[in-house]
Amino acid sequence: MVVRRDASPVKRTGRRVVLGVPLLAAALLAALVAVPGGGRAEAAPAAFVHPGVLVSRGQLDFVRERVNAGAQPWKNAYDRMTTSKYASLSRVPKPRAVVECGSYSNPSNGCTDEREDAIAAYTLSLAWYVTRDARYARKAVEIMDAWSGVIADHTHSNAPLQTGWAGSSWPRAAEIIRYTYTGWPQARVDRFKAMLRDVYLPEVAGGSHSNGNWELSMTEAAIGIAVFLEDRAAYDRAVATFRGRVPAYIYLASDGALPKTAPGSGLDTRDEIVRYWQGQTTFVDGLTQETCRDLTHTGYGLSAISHIAETSRIQGQDLYPEVADRLRHALGLHATYELGTTVPGRLCGGTLKDHLGPVTEVGFNALNHRMGYAMTNTRNLTESRRPAGTDNLFVAWETLTHAGNPN
Repeated sequence: MVVRRDASPVKRTGRRVVLGVPLLAAALLAALVAVPGGGRAEAAPAAFVHPGVLVSRGQLDFVRERVNAGAQPWKNAYDRMTTSKYASLSRVPKPRAVVECGSYSNPSNGCTDEREDAIAAYTLSLAWYVTRDARYARKAVEIMDAWSGVIADHTHSNAPLQTGWAGSSWPRAAEIIRYTYTGWPQARVDRFKAMLRDVYLPEVAGGSHSNGNWELSMTEAAIGIAVFLEDRAAYDRAVATFRGRVPAYIYLASDGALPKTAPGSGLDTRDEIVRYWQGQTTFVDGLTQETCRDLTHTGYGLSAISHIAETSRIQGQDLYPEVADRLRHALGLHATYELGTTVPGRLCGGTLKDHLGPVTEVGFNALNHRMGYAMTNTRNLTESRRPAGTDNLFVAWETLTHAGNPN
């Protein structure tokens, strides 16, 4: 897969990220960002819930019961997952000390291997939970141990995004295995924690001033890692970044004539904002900062928003109410055109490129089934594409885990 680069004012020097004075100030300010309505809110729970990254024990129990009962769409979704390459018990992990990911996949050394091994660990952990077949758990542990014993760095321009993608999948797998399987030795758990703390978290915790899907994916990794590490400060930083980025990624008419800007973005003029929004000058409810770029990158952003909100809800600090209007309008707007409605000329010149991918299940379940929003177009799109598979980056098996899941 060719991974495109987004322009960013961040200068990379090896693992270190050097910020100019304005960006450094913005980064410090973001750590203290106020919640809507004023005042700083501590987001992290007093006691973290485990398993608690994207899926909870209650959700996993629901999935297991549905699959074992042969109920649809969960059984088809499970079958699709277990017949994929990611569930193979003969998989051989391919860890590297340094994963090198440049723009347009040049260079691309270890990038696909890392992302796919992380998805495989998560896939195997789900298979373990449903079947209680310890072979799946042992293979997941083997993959996680292989990487935690080797990786030391991510380099080149796409390193933040690569770290965000792989770093979103690793803690999902680790949470399930650590808290439902007894065969992962504590010393290896500790080594895996050290990997997340020392190699992944520093790369994603500071956010990004590139296109919004970068920062949202990085923030997803940061909040998942924070849960596994039980790091309250890292959790709070991730929530602060989320609260600053989501209103700047999805437009609502109540924002005014122009979209909001993320803290520290440096976007001060109308021309700068329009350029950042891919040249779009007409803004409608649910439009995202990357809609006119293409739907694939838009899907990355919407998926990460849903994942972060889902993890926060499991942890008892529900962020869905804060983003519900933006997320439901965004899912609905893009679903409308994915279903074949003609794109008006005022929207991206009348042309939308690519497709969202398998990204709607988590947000749709939360907003429609749990919160009661009517989302006809999103429902039609979601149900027509079941069972959702994986994008081979950081989204995987969400019909299985979240379709109609009440927990």
